[in-house]
Amino acid sequence: MSYQDHIIEMSQLIKSKNGTWDGINAESVARMRLQNRFKTGLEIAKYNAAIMRRDMAAYDLDAGKYTQSLGCWHGFIGQQKLISIKKHFGNTDRRYLYLSGWMVAALRSEFGPLPDQSMHEKTSVPALIEELYTFLRQADAREMGMMFRDLDAARAAGDKKREQELIDAVDNYQTHVVPVIADIDAGFGNAEATYLLAKKMIEAGACALQIENQVSDEKQCGHQDGKVTVPHEDFLAKVRACRYAFLELGVDDGIIVTRTDSLGAGLTKQIAVSHTPGDLGDQYNSFLDCEEIAAADLKNGDVIINREGKLLRPKRLPSNLFQFREGTGEDRCVLDSITSLQNGADLLWIETEKPHVEQIAGMMDRVREVIPNAKLVYNNSPSFNWTLNFRQQVYDAWKTAGKDVSSYDRAGLMSVDYDATELAAEADERIRTFQADGAKRAGIFHHLITLPTYHTAALSTDNLAKEYFGSQGMLGYVKGVQRKEIREGIACVKHQNMSGSDLGDDHKEYFAGEAALKAGGVHNTMNQFA
Repeated sequence: MSYQDHIIEMSQLIKSKNGTWDGINAESVARMRLQNRFKTGLEIAKYNAAIMRRDMAAYDLDAGKYTQSLGCWHGFIGQQKLISIKKHFGNTDRRYLYLSGWMVAALRSEFGPLPDQSMHEKTSVPALIEELYTFLRQADAREMGMMFRDLDAARAAGDKKREQELIDAVDNYQTHVVPVIADIDAGFGNAEATYLLAKKMIEAGACALQIENQVSDEKQCGHQDGKVTVPHEDFLAKVRACRYAFLELGVDDGIIVTRTDSLGAGLTKQIAVSHTPGDLGDQYNSFLDCEEIAAADLKNGDVIINREGKLLRPKRLPSNLFQFREGTGEDRCVLDSITSLQNGADLLWIETEKPHVEQIAGMMDRVREVIPNAKLVYNNSPSFNWTLNFRQQVYDAWKTAGKDVSSYDRAGLMSVDYDATELAAEADERIRTFQADGAKRAGIFHHLITLPTYHTAALSTDNLAKEYFGSQGMLGYVKGVQRKEIREGIACVKHQNMSGSDLGDDHKEYFAGEAALKAGGVHNTMNQFA
């Protein structure tokens, strides 16, 4: 509905009340409605699911149209990211938010900082989704509020052309509300627990849920050791639980991202149930590290598998976990991925130990032999040493090609001494194009960085503390922060406006007219940043 349509509708409603609502201004109501486009989290989930589906279809036609996101641990961080994107690029197309379970554990738990092991309160995840969308909706209200003020100024000046331009801008306004891919970890319990949490996350606005195939009570960060996977049927029950949650709530095109940790997970907590040779349970068990035994070799408490008439004893550790054979990780990732897509998943996530396009592509090529349009969400993780990894990749490529690498120490390539070298320059170029290369070669539809704002907060705080508490004093803040905010057009330099002061003034005027006591007058120091 257009701006003018809202005004007409409200004018008719007010008129129908026979004068009792004459204190209500129809245009003010229209503005408030447009500034609050989304009334519930479910509206947001439905809206953004459609966006992701369109983006996935576009990527299938053109791999250059991949999508991106950054992990955010607070609503303000997500808001500022989207404001920045609109400022620099003019739109939010193909740019999302990522909600990292790692950052929820480290920064949002009432227990204090926790490792990424699903020990934080599960309710903190939907709470952060709701918070992110609260701040994104406020960004809409703030930006449109400034447009309405400009519209009033154009009217007061009699500038009809500018007035119409602003009305057109309002009618074609692009919201800051974008898809959130939300981390549900390993489901926080059994399939019922996963379903209940999924509902809360969707009701808060999540259109995409990312779930991993680890054991819930043994869940580890994707880049730590000691990961334990579950048989496919156990995992698929949780995938179905997420789909049921989407369908129950009417988000029929909700997105499920299934993550496999099998590349780095050498353990399983249980042996899969198998009914016939070659079934899914049998395929899972075929990767176990087993020894063939005779019946006379059986020991008390042994667990035995019968395969093709042979008795096999899986290697069981003192922890009561079973071990997979070394070197089976990629095969297990491929089987996990194909199985997930054949059972309701929409996108894949393969957690790797390094960012290497060809390694990722090698697995995705095998998946795409079975499911040609398989698409990947990939973690451009801060857990990787990107500089060292890519310098070593270039070193290895040069060495294979017969190029002289004698002046480089492969193990010491992180050193600043190599920063100005040809090898470092080529490595940086590979890092720069990694996302485009991965999208084209390895089927990566969505690139995300899980923990970027965790690191940027630490780095910027360190820089400020070093200057402010040192010899620079107040100049450390002014030169390192405020001056840059002003000159680079950072929205929150006007922090009163950013926090909603002007919106509050608008509402005061709607409610009280000329009697409104407003904060944004001539003596407001925020005017120094005009």
